[in-house]
Amino acid sequence: MRKNVAIITCIAVLLLINYSIYSKEKHISEGQVILLKLVPVDPRSLMQGDYMALRFDIASVAYNAVEAAEPHLSHYELNYEGVLIVALDDNRVASFLRLDDERAIGEGEAKMQFRIRTGVVKFATNAYFFQEGHADLYEKAKYGEFKVNSNGELLLTALRDEKFVILGG
Repeated sequence: MRKNVAIITCIAVLLLINYSIYSKEKHISEGQVILLKLVPVDPRSLMQGDYMALRFDIASVAYNAVEAAEPHLSHYELNYEGVLIVALDDNRVASFLRLDDERAIGEGEAKMQFRIRTGVVKFATNAYFFQEGHADLYEKAKYGEFKVNSNGELLLTALRDEKFVILGG
């Protein structure tokens, strides 16, 4: 009996893991590209290896919009999850339009999920990990490339330079 339970549990875990992989792969293949302008941050971590800590230019605008919409919350009480509506320029760089208010989005616009924890705005991730010793390939990063689905879920897929070239191959 225990052996059967163990086998069924293993199969269930494998199915869940494979479904998660499938859904992420589908998101990457079908999502639209959005670029977020980066704000420079120190790219090194002694404990975790080489990575680039990411902060996005649009984060402060998003924070101010939420703060205006939720004036009764203090800086440390502001734990918020929401969706931004952004405009995309010809290079697919996003700029803030408004917080999602259930209006339909127009041509050249997209939804982006975000969250605020203890005053910090986060879009999908706040770090981009790369192979140790390859930091010089990413020093020129100016944009984070995300794939976004129709719900506004973001997946970081690459970093790009000022000419929109993908860094690191």
